[in-house]
Amino acid sequence: MRKVAVVTGGSRGIGRAIAIKLGQNGFDVGIVATKGREHYPETVRGFQEAGISFQWFCADIASGGERRRVVEEIVACYGRIDLLVNNAGVAPKVRGDLLTMTEESFDYVVGTNTRGTMFMCQEAANQMLKQELRGKKRGTIINISSCSSEVVSLNRGEYCISKAGVSMITKLFAARLAGEGILVFEIRPGVIATDMTDKVRDKYDSMINDKVFPIARWGYPEDVANAVNLFAQDELLYSTGTSIDVDGGFHLKQL
Repeated sequence: MRKVAVVTGGSRGIGRAIAIKLGQNGFDVGIVATKGREHYPETVRGFQEAGISFQWFCADIASGGERRRVVEEIVACYGRIDLLVNNAGVAPKVRGDLLTMTEESFDYVVGTNTRGTMFMCQEAANQMLKQELRGKKRGTIINISSCSSEVVSLNRGEYCISKAGVSMITKLFAARLAGEGILVFEIRPGVIATDMTDKVRDKYDSMINDKVFPIARWGYPEDVANAVNLFAQDELLYSTGTSIDVDGGFHLKQL
């Protein structure tokens, strides 16, 4: 019987690549997005051309009621959740100095990136606890954070804070669920070519040309998807709470 993966923010960019990778490796995939599939014809066509088995679910993970509803809908459709990939995230609508950041911007970013991730973990974990083992574990949760969980960006402090929170969420759930056969991991992408980074392409092109990144190229959504696939399989059964930096070596300190 095929396992069931849920990918939030699966309509584009990193989430789309993750969904395709998992679908090609034997998962039925539940896509969670804020808008219906009719808004993403290229994504749907890409899924179909890749031959993956997927269903589309609409929800804003910043809303508690919508989180609960979408998990109920997914379980009603598939019967279980074997893998949750918390990929949905937002950036500040306007980048601004730390001294002028608004509470509205903070609440907007943290509401999705941190609170949304936290309680999607909770919803999925409680569902997984009801399930029998399938393979060698009861379930897996993978949180997509960012190199910004540790790297300071003064013009988007709310984003850095939100992703640092995701790192702690990962550790907390990993410790709580290890004895239940549920493993929890974190992936920290760096500069990945998506619509979120397209707005600052010139800045990152310059950093790449200046060899700020040891692997001197843009990252691609598929790079993140490959890391997700590693954690999703039954190969790393003596690890939990672990993170992978998918950042071209940007996290390395050098003299």
